[in-house]
Amino acid sequence: MLQRRSLGGLDVSALGLGCMGMSQPYGTPDDAESIATLHRAIELGVTFLDTAEVYGPFTNEELLGRALKGRWHEVQIATKFGFDIRNGTMVGVNSRPDHIREVADQCLRRLGTDHIDIFYQHRVDPAVPMEDVAGTVGELVQAGKVRFFGLSEAGAANIRRAHAVHPVAALQSEYSLWERNLEEEEILPLLRQLGIALVPFSPLGRGFLTGTAQRADEYPDGDFRRGDPRFQPGNFEANMAAADAVRALAEAKGATLGQIALAWLLHQGEDIVPIPGTKRRSYLEENVRALGIALNSTEMAGLEGALSQISGRRYNERQMAMVDR
Repeated sequence: MLQRRSLGGLDVSALGLGCMGMSQPYGTPDDAESIATLHRAIELGVTFLDTAEVYGPFTNEELLGRALKGRWHEVQIATKFGFDIRNGTMVGVNSRPDHIREVADQCLRRLGTDHIDIFYQHRVDPAVPMEDVAGTVGELVQAGKVRFFGLSEAGAANIRRAHAVHPVAALQSEYSLWERNLEEEEILPLLRQLGIALVPFSPLGRGFLTGTAQRADEYPDGDFRRGDPRFQPGNFEANMAAADAVRALAEAKGATLGQIALAWLLHQGEDIVPIPGTKRRSYLEENVRALGIALNSTEMAGLEGALSQISGRRYNERQMAMVDR
């Protein structure tokens, strides 16, 4: 049986599955392979599945609804609210209480289930007090529609404000060998002080930590990475060189780069549950094997030192404006 971990009281697989890429923004969707990947995940014991209303938008939740019909008792599902979506386009943030309640009902309908295991605020809404957000999700918990409350890309002050009103089970934010802002901003110690788990997204550095990254202009129009600062000329070459340390250790251990990157994250603590995203069964199976890789303190320190300086910001200016820091 696959290892299990706790997210603020929710029992989940030690490794989750990020489902965003099944619908956007990496290449062309392949629903048949995505559904086969979801079914294979359950067979392997990867039962913690991550989606959001904005993925597609809406189509990712609908895909999971089709794939998991009659199987919701086998998985733990996380989805998200907090964006203002109009005519299929995300135009800003919206965490007004009435909107949160409306989105919860819509998510349940698209997923075809009667409850959401973790309901994350996708991005902090500066126009809505965090106390109102936490209180509204608390009401959904009392109503049985939601089991646990989560935040995504929230800063320390808002984490504290939310947790004071309703317990925050997990923070979903970017964290990996490739992106360690949570260490620099002392978010990790705060989470442990409050008993909040961490769910790192993009644990494979958008391909840099698997060795598959390409220059920005090699990706098709609409692919997220075309506008990612770290894929731009100059930054790209420096970042590929930094990732060589992962390659060297992977070769020494007979593992893939991605497995080493995931093993590093899994060694950070039992309160961390990475959600590498894939729409392919082969990559899912490869990721699961990371759970069997042991890293000693020397290997951990070597990786951290080699990737301590990454070139370029992790988002463009518009996307960084939505990160609460």
